Amino acid sequence: MSSFFLPYLKSRFHIITSGTGEELLICLHGFGENAESYSRLHDTLGTHYTIVSLDLPLHGQTEWKEERAFAMEDLKEVILLILQHYRFKTFSLMGYSMGGRVSLCVVQLLAERIDRLYLLAPDGLKDNRWHMFATQTAIGKWLFRYCTYHPQLFFGLLHAWRKLRLISRGLHKFAFNSMDTLEKRERVYFVWTCMGQMMPDRELCKQQLKTHRVQTLLLFGKYDRVIPPVLGIRFMDGTFPCEMRVLERGHQLISEEAAEVITAYIF
Repeated sequence: MSSFFLPYLKSRFHIITSGTGEELLICLHGFGENAESYSRLHDTLGTHYTIVSLDLPLHGQTEWKEERAFAMEDLKEVILLILQHYRFKTFSLMGYSMGGRVSLCVVQLLAERIDRLYLLAPDGLKDNRWHMFATQTAIGKWLFRYCTYHPQLFFGLLHAWRKLRLISRGLHKFAFNSMDTLEKRERVYFVWTCMGQMMPDRELCKQQLKTHRVQTLLLFGKYDRVIPPVLGIRFMDGTFPCEMRVLERGHQLISEEAAEVITAYIF
């Protein structure tokens, strides 16, 4: 493995690269993770792909200095810079969790350049009304910031929503564990605010996947309570080339097992 920084405007993106394959695979990680997460796949996929893992803004060693949110046009330009750097015209794309949502945005922007799409427990397959309220509305943004530094209101609402069965037990546990310290709350607040524009249009994505015949593989964890397999079933409506696999795992899917499933799918 090797790494370097890719300059973009006033910022720079940290990239880890490995593999010797003749095709390019760009990998986007989940919330709170970084490009190194994909090192678990390098041994298996590195013979087929040149693997490029990217630290998203506010993650890893990437330095986002634009003093504004990361926009769709920024995402497009960074992907094009990667293609230019490696001298590839097309690429395959892998996204895990939050990186899956960002990958769907890439599909929306650059589907004509994508050979294969791998989505691992991807966010973005359904509307998250809490995320949209907190990042897309004025009152939601104010309330989000307030709850970051005054969490009693957030925890009170969270427990009330669970009692009323407005959220699942798994989502309740996930949200509580993600917000139980100031450091965690600030991380969620700043990442959600910075990445709030990464909201894909699913119908447009499916239309693009159909038009450009992008071979798509969905991977889910059987015991994942955050992003359950049923979301994949709803997404793969038969209008575009897509297959789905369910692994005996929870939400964390970046693993040697996933790499083996992907390899079998490729060949």
